[in-house]
Amino acid sequence: MSQDLAATLTDPALVVAALVAIAVFATLYTIAIPYLERGDLGKRMRAVSTERDQIRARERARMNAESTHGKASLRATNNQSVRQIVERFNLRQALVDDATMDKLKAAGFRSQNALNIFLVARFLLPFLTLTLTGLWIFALGNMAEKPFGIRLLVTIVGGYVGFYLPNIYVSNKMTKRQLSIRRAWPDALDLMLICVESGISIEAAMRRVAEEIAIQSPELAEEMVLTTAELSFLQDRRTALENLGTRTQLDGVKAVTQALIQAERYGTPIAQALRVLAQEGRDERMNEAEKKAAALPPKLTVPMILFFLPVLVAVILGPAGMQVADRF
Repeated sequence: MSQDLAATLTDPALVVAALVAIAVFATLYTIAIPYLERGDLGKRMRAVSTERDQIRARERARMNAESTHGKASLRATNNQSVRQIVERFNLRQALVDDATMDKLKAAGFRSQNALNIFLVARFLLPFLTLTLTGLWIFALGNMAEKPFGIRLLVTIVGGYVGFYLPNIYVSNKMTKRQLSIRRAWPDALDLMLICVESGISIEAAMRRVAEEIAIQSPELAEEMVLTTAELSFLQDRRTALENLGTRTQLDGVKAVTQALIQAERYGTPIAQALRVLAQEGRDERMNEAEKKAAALPPKLTVPMILFFLPVLVAVILGPAGMQVADRF
């Protein structure tokens, strides 16, 4: 039975049909997804507002703890099963460091529940992928011509892939989020410069810029609204500004936060610094666009050879070949 199932699954006609179906579905999905997407700006803003309430509650709990000389419990109450797994196996101490926390924040996963889900995924996915790889190789009879050591090695590699899948997902989310913030950051600095030169405070300027920039980059609007909330509730304003650079993991954002920190500390004007940093961010964005444009011709060489040249050859030599075939 298993041999018949393995033969059916490895049938070239079935594999080709499955690949063609996947390609057609991916094409239709790519074409249709822009029309099916709904704006999630309101959902993002509600999430940030919820986080603002969490900051307020956390600060109140901390002050109550300091007044009573006790320990405040700040653990999330949602998803108790995931939290119990994390605490039972002590996953936070084994799998999390400062770099991992920074990546999660840069990817937009700031809650304790998101951290628990990430830890449980890193803990359970290796066993899942190891089991699936073992079933695919040993139960279904794939790679039967290979030695046992090679098949065992492939099974172990499948387990390692499962261990790093959550990191790959978080890195992908972080890259997309940073790209959105990087593209909108110079425009946000220009708007912030206008607000600051008109006499508006940093908190009000960030709140206004977040409202204006939300259509272009909801991710940047989230970070600025969250920074506004931290500036209002945290005791040290420097911590709130440094948290913005830590959450984004972008050098341009960190440079602006350092300029704001120095302005807060020494009372220096920040309009000129914001103008220079905005121009630098815009130049960097233009340099990236020029670099991508310069790298386009080499990337198009292989597709042109594979898809354009055969068609041109068929169009040019097709009539001549037909005439030669008619003569002979």
